[in-house]
Amino acid sequence: MKVIYLFIDGVGLRPAASDNPVNMEVCPTLCRLIERHSKPIDACLGVEGFPQSATGQATMFTGVNCAAAIGKHCEGFPGPALRQIVEKDNIFIQLKNRGRRVKFADAYLVDSADELASRRFKSVTTVMALTVPETISTLDDLMNDSAVMQDLTRETIQDRYPDIPIVRPQRAAEHLFRLALGYDFTLYEFFQTDVSGHSMDYTRACAVLRVYDRFLSTLVSCVEAAGITLVMTADHGNIEQINSRGHTSNPVPFIVYGPKEQQIRDRVSSLVDITPALLAAFDDK
Repeated sequence: MKVIYLFIDGVGLRPAASDNPVNMEVCPTLCRLIERHSKPIDACLGVEGFPQSATGQATMFTGVNCAAAIGKHCEGFPGPALRQIVEKDNIFIQLKNRGRRVKFADAYLVDSADELASRRFKSVTTVMALTVPETISTLDDLMNDSAVMQDLTRETIQDRYPDIPIVRPQRAAEHLFRLALGYDFTLYEFFQTDVSGHSMDYTRACAVLRVYDRFLSTLVSCVEAAGITLVMTADHGNIEQINSRGHTSNPVPFIVYGPKEQQIRDRVSSLVDITPALLAAFDDK
């Protein structure tokens, strides 16, 4: 069994509206996957207030209700309490302990895991990756097309790394697919959707979604031919309500496409269920 997990930041579910760029005209592949291969799941976790990135992501990747554990939703970078939860028992550690090969496909602009570990501020996914350092993709990996930039096309790093060529989103999908063939579980994080949601700029949000949709269309074709299960979800809503600067309490889509589709999707009703459902699928003979 092979799984590619696409974490797309800040995409919730909401009926069609003039301020909702998640529509068939803008991102048809994403919308078809939502319509045919997804279910709405809860991101609020039974805690008052709007869901936030640190607690939502920590919950997704551990199976622990982290918002409930610390008594609130936490945005941005995880504090000591959240880091302790993530470092103790995340999905990378649990899969490695089962003898599975895991990889974080996002390229860090560093030369080594040690350089990354020295940074003061770390995202949930970075904290998780550092618990299994061999999962980390570096600048060399990106230059060798063995990693994917967080913006897919590498345009956001051209001012610092002009020698690294820009790629089309379709080519980024091919890079991710080839990388995933060597692993049992490959994670790719895309957060430009959340960034554009906070901008309240509908045109910008549509541009980001169109880039991601071209990437997604190519990747779906690749995984379908190879029999790889594609899993995709968000940590909270945002971009689907572009006239609001903050996050939303809307449910998020939990998409599963491929051989383990029904088995995984049926076990999930909130962010808390994702890691347990994936582990169960890997454990099933």
